[in-house]
Amino acid sequence: MQTVLFTSTIFGPIHSRRLGTSLGVNLMPADGKVCSFDCLYCEAGFNAQGPGTKGIPPREEVARLLEEKLREMRAEDMPLDVITFSGNGEPTLHPDFNGVVDDVTRLRDRYYPEAKVSVLSNATRLRTGQVVEGLRKVDNNILKLDSAIDDTVNVIDRPVGKGYSVADVVEGMKQFDGQCIVQTMMLRGEHDGKTIDNTTDEEIEALIKAYKDINPREVMLYSIDRKTPAEQLVKVEREELEYIAERFRREGIRVAVS
Repeated sequence: MQTVLFTSTIFGPIHSRRLGTSLGVNLMPADGKVCSFDCLYCEAGFNAQGPGTKGIPPREEVARLLEEKLREMRAEDMPLDVITFSGNGEPTLHPDFNGVVDDVTRLRDRYYPEAKVSVLSNATRLRTGQVVEGLRKVDNNILKLDSAIDDTVNVIDRPVGKGYSVADVVEGMKQFDGQCIVQTMMLRGEHDGKTIDNTTDEEIEALIKAYKDINPREVMLYSIDRKTPAEQLVKVEREELEYIAERFRREGIRVAVS
């Protein structure tokens, strides 16, 4: 089984194909995975590896570790484009997510005021007030929508527990009044005997409707770039991604392909 890739609370900087030079903030355990999705393509592996023993880092520890890293990077005159909440699970599950956003923004302003703050979220917590408040404060509020069809989400993203619906997620995204970025992973393949393909005409039409309802600042369209825990997944190549993006653009949707 593919296991956790991020073994610390602050990691990097790394080069992100979508965001540039990125310093990562992992709000989940450094030795396990905690997420409200269990995506077939997650670079951190499946949730079955467990949450580990270290627990979720307290707000104060996140701020201390981040400041140490930013101070070190500034002293060495290292470049930084973005501080990104990502890592071993869903960052908005942190019990003090809103407070952590405040700390990260304050430290960004002190050490790298030109850098952006980004959150990569699966959008499962958009009914939680402090989560929404925190997401409103960041520069790049990046929310996942891999399909606008419930059955497809259940196969690809595998929401944990009951109650997930695309309709609810779209309503949650609409409350940002366009101040969000929607991130969609395009892929094909098979898992547990089920065929996976979110590039079909039916899928594209459903996404067009959802994107229009959400009216995001941008859609990020991408495909597999690393080893995935589900081994029978197929990357959608750049040329086809561009073709799909053009279908969205013809509908007035701003799309970036990476």
